Amino acid sequence: MSYGDIASTIDTAKGIAVGANYDGDVWDFYERKAGPDEALPIGVVLTIPAAGSESSMGSVITKEEGLLKRSCGNVSMIPKFAIMNPEFTFSLPNYQTACGASDILAHLMERYFTQVEHVDFTDRLIEATMKTVIDYAPLAIKEPENYDVRAEIMWAGTIAHNSLLNTGRLGDWGSHQIEHEISAIYDIAHGAGLSIVFPAWMKYVCHENMDRFVQFAVRVFGVSMTLTDKELVVKQGIQKLEEFYYSLGLPVYLREVDIPDDRLKEMAEKCCRKGPQGNFKKLYENDVFEILKLAR
Repeated sequence: MSYGDIASTIDTAKGIAVGANYDGDVWDFYERKAGPDEALPIGVVLTIPAAGSESSMGSVITKEEGLLKRSCGNVSMIPKFAIMNPEFTFSLPNYQTACGASDILAHLMERYFTQVEHVDFTDRLIEATMKTVIDYAPLAIKEPENYDVRAEIMWAGTIAHNSLLNTGRLGDWGSHQIEHEISAIYDIAHGAGLSIVFPAWMKYVCHENMDRFVQFAVRVFGVSMTLTDKELVVKQGIQKLEEFYYSLGLPVYLREVDIPDDRLKEMAEKCCRKGPQGNFKKLYENDVFEILKLAR
């Protein structure tokens, strides 16, 4: 990856692991031109709970040429071991702690917002993990060297993305794909991009399954079940999510991080270049453009 790729240390190691025995360009895997069927074994040391790459089969890198951020994945890319010591996260700046929490929460919400029915057990597991992140992320910022607090977040980040919570359900992942287009162009942390995209995505797609959004609002953020207007319940749930992001010092709109709106169409086109994104609602280029406008 000598042509200017940007990725986390773990995701870079995964890219090297799948590319080591491949005669072509490792970027072929990220463009879906080849399948990463085998990888060298790797072990990792986790220093920031966020992407969950320490236990996932995925890797995400950015190619500066063309400003493309893409992913690839295969079970062979799951690290053989991961050293997870919460003490290694004590020195994280507050902003990176917040961005990591946002990324973890996003992994959970991508799985939570599904159209698959009769998945209440995994719903409850995801809800518990979301509530752990919501409860402990502010504490980690207030008490950065609290081992027990850091441990809760670190474990939540691993569970959020190790495929356990995929059981029996089909997640969405549209918000992640939209965010990739933002952080491929602009200097913004992935977690901060997700705190911008997710509320906008929710506002755009919530009518596809209002009951699921009501459940999210009530079970995760404690919105009153006595409210009879579903629209109001959903609106309050999204508002509470935005308030959570703000409480961590994260942005909710593009303008708050000085990202202009002159490249929204470009991002929407790149996002859907190979087809629609998402599963909760299939997002075509115009859908992505409208979501990005809601996020301005």
